[in-house]
Amino acid sequence: MASLGRILSWWGQDYAYAAYWQVRATLRPGDKKALRSGTGRPVVMVPGVWEPWGFLGPVIEALHGAGHPVHVVTALGRNSRPVEDSAHIVADFIAERDLHDVVVVAHSKGGLIGKFVMSELDPQSRITSMVAICTPFAGSDYARFMMTRTLRAFSPKDPTTLRMQRNLEVNARITTISGVFDPHIPRIVALEGATNITLEDGGHFRLLDRPEVTDIVVEVAGRPAVVQERIVDEVVAAATDASPPAPPSTQVAKPPTSPPPSSTPRSNSTPPSTPAPGIPLPPDAEVSTGGTPETPSVP
Repeated sequence: MASLGRILSWWGQDYAYAAYWQVRATLRPGDKKALRSGTGRPVVMVPGVWEPWGFLGPVIEALHGAGHPVHVVTALGRNSRPVEDSAHIVADFIAERDLHDVVVVAHSKGGLIGKFVMSELDPQSRITSMVAICTPFAGSDYARFMMTRTLRAFSPKDPTTLRMQRNLEVNARITTISGVFDPHIPRIVALEGATNITLEDGGHFRLLDRPEVTDIVVEVAGRPAVVQERIVDEVVAAATDASPPAPPSTQVAKPPTSPPPSSTPRSNSTPPSTPAPGIPLPPDAEVSTGGTPETPSVP
């Protein structure tokens, strides 16, 4: 765990960063039509709660600079609706524009929205993968102290949060990025079966502007679909190998079954930690494929 002085420094920098980008994203959000140019894989941006789309400016700039058409969902506004409602807005946006082989890049609450779309609102498999930055997939213990319903919805006991935790089918297509300290998420819980990257840094907002984070996002967005499928297959294979054998009586009573489909890692066992192929990681980063114990984010 980082020293108290370092944590306080991260905390102050984080809120200064958030204040700056809230103002900038409101006054000078950028030209959303110009962002749709490019020949790379289409990227759909999903910001966090109360964040206008321009709040993700550093990540958007890096993706568009790498040749990706970047799509922003202006109908989300400042993203204060419930996760399920927002997920329908994002799913409709992708379908109306007939986007395929999409990469969702999300911050905070946006990752919950993205996973909801991938899990329940993408029957045509339009979304190939997602990068979720500082997303509370297991909720935040601070939610119970919040005054508004929008923020209390981040409770670890929220029905939508629990529903998404039980759904493991799309996790292998998700890359999560977080720091060792997050002022809004006191316990960082790895997403089972996902590629979970933890940086030796802190903050909930300022990580959006870290070069290492934008490098990871650009790599995942540019990853060929065949490579993404191989990663999914490897995660499923690791989960299957880690599954405990069935009792002898069950093995006799039931006929052999085929392995689970490649997009459905259902084991509750923890696959071994593996490197993230092709991802440009800083030397202090840690990578796992999910199911790891909870990491305290606040001392």
